[in-house]
Amino acid sequence: MFLAQEYRKWHFFDSRSNLPHRINSVWKIDSGLVKGYTLLEDGSIVTLGVWSSGEIVSRIFTNIKPYELECLTEVKASLVPWKKTEENIDLLLNYIQSVHELGIIRDHKTTDMMIIKLFDWLGKKIGKRVPHGKLIDVRLTHQDIADILGITRVTVTRNLNQLERQGRIKQNSLHRFILNEEEIWHYEI
Repeated sequence: MFLAQEYRKWHFFDSRSNLPHRINSVWKIDSGLVKGYTLLEDGSIVTLGVWSSGEIVSRIFTNIKPYELECLTEVKASLVPWKKTEENIDLLLNYIQSVHELGIIRDHKTTDMMIIKLFDWLGKKIGKRVPHGKLIDVRLTHQDIADILGITRVTVTRNLNQLERQGRIKQNSLHRFILNEEEIWHYEI
């Protein structure tokens, strides 16, 4: 059960914590990155979406069980009652589009292209322009990337090393990735 004062108040969540489920409510993300996922019978993680600032997340949008919402970074969010309003319909459409975009990224035939497309997508959602490309200003581990894309951590590490050698991405001293957009454009052709 929840109290009315939980609504519209900022809630802060640590990286790796889960957003709690609230009936007939959604979390509106103000800052941070949230991953929605389920677990298969063998314990494998299946990432179903990744959302950021301005987007909504909730377990009420799925019948999948289990379904968890994990904070990939520190997250600031507010609890919003879910009602069928025009504003909420637009937020729901954005939620659905995000799920579809991630599905397309995961369907690329090569893992290096999956990683590049993921970084490009994250760059559009949360990236910051820097002199050598677009900075993905969150700390994503190789395991995070593997879970999002449905591939192994070893494959991610191998591909990231290759992409760095090719100059397509860089990793700064804070373990943030920089996508060299000029190199990516050439890579796609």
